[in-house]
Amino acid sequence: MSVSASHDDTEGFERDFVYRSVAFYKSEQFLRGPDGALRKLEVPDDAAASVYREWLLVELRSPWTVAGSTYPAGALLAGKFDDFMAGERRFEALYEPAPNSSLAGYNWTRNHLLVNVLEDVQNRLLVLTPGKDGWKREPFQGAPPFTTVSAAGIDPEHTDEYMMDIDGFLTPAGLYYGRVGGQPEKLKQQPAYFDASGLEVGQHFAVSKDGTKVPYFQVSPKGMKLDGSNPTLLYGYGGFEVSMYPYYSGVTGRAWLSRGGVYALANIRGGSEYGPRWHQAALKAKRHRAYEDFAAVAEDLAARGVAAPARLGAMGGSNGGLLIGNMLTLYPGLFGALVSQVPLLDMKSYSHLLAGASWMAEYGDPDKPEDWEYIKTFSPYHNLEKGAAYPPVLFTTSTRDDRVHPAHARKMTAKMKDLGLDVRYYENIEGGHGGAANNEQRALMSALEYSFLWQKLAGK
Repeated sequence: MSVSASHDDTEGFERDFVYRSVAFYKSEQFLRGPDGALRKLEVPDDAAASVYREWLLVELRSPWTVAGSTYPAGALLAGKFDDFMAGERRFEALYEPAPNSSLAGYNWTRNHLLVNVLEDVQNRLLVLTPGKDGWKREPFQGAPPFTTVSAAGIDPEHTDEYMMDIDGFLTPAGLYYGRVGGQPEKLKQQPAYFDASGLEVGQHFAVSKDGTKVPYFQVSPKGMKLDGSNPTLLYGYGGFEVSMYPYYSGVTGRAWLSRGGVYALANIRGGSEYGPRWHQAALKAKRHRAYEDFAAVAEDLAARGVAAPARLGAMGGSNGGLLIGNMLTLYPGLFGALVSQVPLLDMKSYSHLLAGASWMAEYGDPDKPEDWEYIKTFSPYHNLEKGAAYPPVLFTTSTRDDRVHPAHARKMTAKMKDLGLDVRYYENIEGGHGGAANNEQRALMSALEYSFLWQKLAGK
């Protein structure tokens, strides 16, 4: 798929690396010698390897048996890089996943490794320090509940200083400075774009078709009546190892929450909220698990009295647009309105359009009859039925989308019009896969999307 190279100029550890991506989730990494010869790092081709000073870190997507030990998918391993290249295979597991946790990321400072762990989609930061007797583990800075936290070294070659971001549904993003071992200092915070004083955040768990518990966040007015009458917007993605974290959105706050709406964010399978297993559970022929998860969250919102189907809407973009397309065709009775942004919808043609061929590791190859047998079951364009009842839907796309071709949304809209269905369509002529080229265009599209949903779900 691609090749690249990098140079590490850390004093005393200068190295050149070459990378080769052979598939979406498989790659090879090589150390380039003084004579130009390439030596491959013999780690699993679906693992992510990184080198810092004397250390080699390996993050696993699948179990790996090495030197008599088997490490699980989602583990983070550490070993000495030069020893590894000399043939030694001695590792220490810095992190191994638990049923409710996964590795969200890691970053170096000069003497420490900052490890970010997700526990039921909430961040917990740790400081790991290598020493003569192995790695020492200590808790790092705590964070408010229902926020997203990340930290990274400022200059790992020279200092243990770091920058930290804290962001949440009701908390504008803040930037903090600190040094490992001390207390961080807030440097800057974005302004608040809506009044959050009357709102609260909670986390709930729906039960999917196969019994899996699926977490989701809910932002709602304090003291909200659970009578099913609340206009509610459910957002999701469910693919490509992309996790859905709490985040501050002035647009959602002003256009939805400030008007009395409820916002829910679903952590469905296909993402990486619980590590590789959460993603791999919805790959290819298992894709329907992502859609079953999202439907389960919709049903849970209704069962808890938050929103009856007529008051519940859903929105998603790109792979999330495909998710919404499948809510339309497979679960139409659960929703009162839908917004599908820059979506995939024609899964028979997707691999022949723009970047689509690179996603066959996620969905499968529709040109193979055995793959098409299951792909067609989640291809919204092919699953529309004449005479069926569907909720109103808005498709948005961009003429210049260079990732997901606008033909997906165009064809779906045309077919729905031919069938006499309630469909709306907006195509911006600029903007690429983001759908907009500047803030003015983005504001217009957001206004269209939220106005459509409010009109359909709030009845005014």
